[in-house]
Amino acid sequence: MAAMSEQRRVVSVGEAAKPPKTFLQKLLDGVETAGNKVPHPAVIFFILSGLVIVLSHLFYLLGTSVAYEVVNPQTHQVEHATATVNSLLSGDGLRFMLTSMVRNFMNFGPVGIILVVMIGVGLAEQAGLMTALIKEIVEVTPRKAVTWILVTVGVLGSIAADAGYLVLIPLGAAAFLSLGRHPLAGLAAAFSGVAAVFGVNFLIVPIDPILTEITNDAIHLLNPTYSIDLAANFYFGFVSSLVLIVVCALITERVVEPRLGEYHGEIPTENSEGISPAESRGLRFALYALVASIGVIVLLTFPSGAPLRNQETGAIVGNSPFMNCLIVLIMLVFLAIGAAYGIGAGTITSMVDGINAVTKTFASLSGLIFLLFVISQFLAYFTYSNMATIVAVNMGDALSHANLHTIPLMLGFITVTGVVGLLIVGVIPKWALLAPIFVPLFMKLGVAPEAVLAAYRVGDSPPNVVTPLMPYFALVVTFAQRYDRSAGVGTIIAMMLPYGVAVSVVWILLFLAWELLGIPFGPG
Repeated sequence: MAAMSEQRRVVSVGEAAKPPKTFLQKLLDGVETAGNKVPHPAVIFFILSGLVIVLSHLFYLLGTSVAYEVVNPQTHQVEHATATVNSLLSGDGLRFMLTSMVRNFMNFGPVGIILVVMIGVGLAEQAGLMTALIKEIVEVTPRKAVTWILVTVGVLGSIAADAGYLVLIPLGAAAFLSLGRHPLAGLAAAFSGVAAVFGVNFLIVPIDPILTEITNDAIHLLNPTYSIDLAANFYFGFVSSLVLIVVCALITERVVEPRLGEYHGEIPTENSEGISPAESRGLRFALYALVASIGVIVLLTFPSGAPLRNQETGAIVGNSPFMNCLIVLIMLVFLAIGAAYGIGAGTITSMVDGINAVTKTFASLSGLIFLLFVISQFLAYFTYSNMATIVAVNMGDALSHANLHTIPLMLGFITVTGVVGLLIVGVIPKWALLAPIFVPLFMKLGVAPEAVLAAYRVGDSPPNVVTPLMPYFALVVTFAQRYDRSAGVGTIIAMMLPYGVAVSVVWILLFLAWELLGIPFGPG
């Protein structure tokens, strides 16, 4: 009896030591539980595909259509178009589904990007470079600073297009694990920087020239003599980056990590050890390879007439070979530094070792590749049906005819952008659809086009971290399952929802203050 009493007393003390869950934690737990009760993501997209097929036929029978203007990103011409719902159960729809299946998969952007980048990243990871690099980071970086570094690098990651999803997110999880922190918190921190703050940066990034051109084409509908330049949102983007880095880092440390609690999964024993002489030599070789790789890229890019410049305009950013081959360059850099590390550390002794490393990486991606195949079909069906376009145009038209004052109208525009962003994830096609509606409308109200573009950035990025339709969402779920086999769509949504809400609220407040104070959004 005494032993049983003692056991009960110990349990009671242990339970009392656990702080009670806050309302937010309970709410997110509920979101996770509900989200993870849904089927496997591939099954979800099978169901969604079936739903799109049925709804497309229903709206087709109802004759649903809408007329609108859109900016063609290739020709920069504003085109008049009419969107009608295309039935996937009609003869044309059935032919489309059957004849385009291979093309849908082959043209789905993330597939090629993942396979190409993982040639280099996979070699580097299998050679041990990532593990050694994380050890080095842990040794030289204060524990709390890792969160801030991850988010900052994530924000800067939009310079490298989509490579941040493949490199930084798994690196963030591994870095937190090496520090004895929950790896999913590191994954969340990196994901927030890469996706939730995608629309702004400290620098001019590849999407800026395209967004600027689409904005100018929309401006010319009302004023053919006026245009904005590439740096039209530079001041706002710079300050937004600083503010949102703070927001994402605080959400990680104050909300996400406390909710996840202590990590009870497997922690590799080698992570607790310091850098070995072989690893140190490998890192030194990798550094030499990195410097040499950057040197070669600089020589191929920056001199006048260099092969990677646009041969007609001399441009580096925008439509240039450098930007078009950026993913390949990233793959080659990782291939070089991974091979150099492996040679220096002795983990790669022959070309066969390198090939086996890449093969092993590809084998681990098999489940993801199948999931991407299913997602690519759903997105192709959804696009073919025109339902997303009709929803976006109708929401835009309803808002533009709501007779609201400027500030409520701008808030409505940001909201519409966010809602449409749950359906149309791409930053460029969404702006090509919304710009001809809202840029002339706001110009008539005396709002500068630079402010409209900035408002679009505010509404566009935060939904990226919570919508399963985002092409890399499935990849993030796959990364999370390395550390928690039960992780699913609900796990990621519940974990990232605080980021989406906090970034949206703070960013909207920053934008409104900026606009009301009349601060320039960029130089000139």
